[in-house]
Amino acid sequence: MTLDTTQQNQQRDHFADQDAIWLFGYGSLIWKAGFDYLERRPASIRGWTRRFWQGSHDHRGTPDSPGRVATLLPDPGATCHGMAYRITPDVLGPLDVREKNGYLREVVTLRFNDGDTAQGLVYIATEHNAAFLGEAPLETMARQIATAQGPSGPNRDYLLNLDDALNQLGVEDTHIRELAHQLRQVDDTTPETS
Repeated sequence: MTLDTTQQNQQRDHFADQDAIWLFGYGSLIWKAGFDYLERRPASIRGWTRRFWQGSHDHRGTPDSPGRVATLLPDPGATCHGMAYRITPDVLGPLDVREKNGYLREVVTLRFNDGDTAQGLVYIATEHNAAFLGEAPLETMARQIATAQGPSGPNRDYLLNLDDALNQLGVEDTHIRELAHQLRQVDDTTPETS
């Protein structure tokens, strides 16, 4: 079921001749970098919207019970806020493995809060990858997120940590806020087991 994009990403050697490159994070990379970086700055990209439509069979779920994680969808009028990291190219190898479940490196223009811009990379899982789950009602997605768990922990932690990180950045993301609210309602109505 999973589509390992590691080799495809290693062939996408954008910025190969540079000592440092910018990487845009819009999901777990906002709150859990897990790699060394030279600089970290809040940033945004235009023309993309964040959605929990990508399946996670390797981090926040399993092949039999996939979780849901963030990806980006093209949306001409949208702006997606996140965190930019200036990294050395050697960081991309481990990131390619981390993002192997359907994500591909793409070049984007990052916009920083002070008005500066820079070209950088972002990992995006399009609807054409094998792990793409697509749209579903918020309650359905919340129930899936509430029960999924994988090697990186409970899927619910991913969503709630992302919601908290966006709130700390002062970012209003309606999809994430409403999905997190729905997850908390599911948690409140699910009987605890001992």
